[in-house]
Amino acid sequence: RNALAWSILLMAIPTCLVGLLPTYDTVGALAPIALTLCRFLQGLSVGGEFTGSATFLVEHAAASQRGYVGSWAGFSAQIGALLGSGVGALIASSLTEEALHEWGWRIPFVMGGLIAVVGWYVRTRVPESPAFESIRRAGGLASAPVRDVFTSHRLAVAQVIGLVWLHGVAFYLLYVYLTTYLVTVTTVPLATVLSLNTVCMTLLALSIPLMGAWSDRIGQTPLLITGSAGLALLSYPSFLWLTSNHLPRMIAAQVLLTLLVACYMGPFFAAITDLFPTPQRYSGLSVGYNIGAALFGGTAPLIATLLIEWSGDVLAPAFYLSFCATVSLAVTLTLRIRGPSPPAP
Repeated sequence: RNALAWSILLMAIPTCLVGLLPTYDTVGALAPIALTLCRFLQGLSVGGEFTGSATFLVEHAAASQRGYVGSWAGFSAQIGALLGSGVGALIASSLTEEALHEWGWRIPFVMGGLIAVVGWYVRTRVPESPAFESIRRAGGLASAPVRDVFTSHRLAVAQVIGLVWLHGVAFYLLYVYLTTYLVTVTTVPLATVLSLNTVCMTLLALSIPLMGAWSDRIGQTPLLITGSAGLALLSYPSFLWLTSNHLPRMIAAQVLLTLLVACYMGPFFAAITDLFPTPQRYSGLSVGYNIGAALFGGTAPLIATLLIEWSGDVLAPAFYLSFCATVSLAVTLTLRIRGPSPPAP
């Protein structure tokens, strides 16, 4: 709980400062240096925030609802992205271009920083998870959890990295990169592509908790396998439809891909949480998730672009997505998850 409270403050302060930074004309090179420092602090915050919140949720959940409760970490991330896009669109449509560039761009950053302070207040008043309290009362808290992760839980870290591979690549390819990709390789207008992307991101956000709840009924592994195997097999035909310039086919393809991604993301956090015991869980998930996200998620648009350039094939991103799904499918088959069960002690 304390780590989560501090992580949100670490996000709130630099976010608000970004909106208050002086311009280059005022302080010269100090402006981009200060901006870079703020962004660095935001990155540190996110590194512990996402996995920490997922761990906190799953540890608070009843044994029969871990998939559903854990899925709200993914849901909130998608909703946050949609809200950010919506606020940006609202401000851009409400101000002149000159006002937007002069001072309007600062508004979302200041608002975000102030809202985060409210989140900090709420978090400081939420009790620790029962699993954490049980370990603390028994004197079982790890003194050096990161060291323990690398000495005793290397396989679990590798499994998390392998599972995050598809998690990150699917999101960045299908909801970040795809807009630019479709505008480049098709004749569909940008406004239509953006609208389709927004609808599918909304569908993804709504589907993740449903898939999480379903995993509590049938087990996490079947849905992880369905999502990864489906993306491995259907990425290429889906990209054929996405690049067809036929809008109904493009919609059908992106909806299909979105549902497969939701199958994978729904039980995702409950599944990876089970890989570590409570004393090392937060550290283990943070290490594995952030290594995987940095290596594969953030680089996905760059790799897709390079593959097209090197191969001359506009469908190259589909092969990359299929490959990543195959890797994560193989890792999924190594997990010992067979359905609802209490968190690891």
